[in-house]
Amino acid sequence: MSGLNGRPTAAELVAAVAEFLDGDVRANTSGSVNFHALVAVNVLRTVERELLDRSAAEPLAVLAGLGYADEDALAAAIRAGDLDDRAEDVVPCLRALVRHRLSIAHPGYDRPDTGAP
Repeated sequence: MSGLNGRPTAAELVAAVAEFLDGDVRANTSGSVNFHALVAVNVLRTVERELLDRSAAEPLAVLAGLGYADEDALAAAIRAGDLDDRAEDVVPCLRALVRHRLSIAHPGYDRPDTGAP
């Protein structure tokens, strides 16, 4: 899908900049510039995954199943003690939210069979 603005898409532009930094820039720099280029590559790849994410509706559906519109509302309810007697509902919801975040921030860590911490 090319999106409303055609090609290249935002995700493709982000990927191209990440490739440039990871290839040309890192190959021709050292020290702190090389390290900062690596950090920028990691940031851009995270942004790319967010732009390409097609599963964002899943965590929202889990939240809605508990009766909350967003994570802020759920967090407020947990802090207020409103869900203290519903751990069997809250824990799977929290796991789904964390799994989704990990799938974007650290692909692979969201799968329990990877041995990741």
